[in-house]
Amino acid sequence: MAEGNTVELDKVLLIADGDKVTVGTPIIDGAKVIATSKGEGKAKKIIVLKYKPKVRYRKKTGHRQFYTKLAIDKIVEPEAAESKPKRKVRRRKKEVIASGA
Repeated sequence: MAEGNTVELDKVLLIADGDKVTVGTPIIDGAKVIATSKGEGKAKKIIVLKYKPKVRYRKKTGHRQFYTKLAIDKIVEPEAAESKPKRKVRRRKKEVIASGA
């Protein structure tokens, strides 16, 4: 991603503002984070070593993970008016079985 682009992340799991904490189940509906890209980079190299004893098998490889550095501009919280009311669970009425005599 090019440097300076704006990204909108809409899958927010948790928002904490001092003592006020909002936890999603699993995400918070209506919440989003607006961030600006600060460029791309590579992480430190990780060495992967495969080894099998007694068969002279050794394989050494490395891996560097790409990442995008983001600067958080704004955290948009969901509005209380938009929250959906809980759905009422409808239960079926039990059928009455008439016993014939």
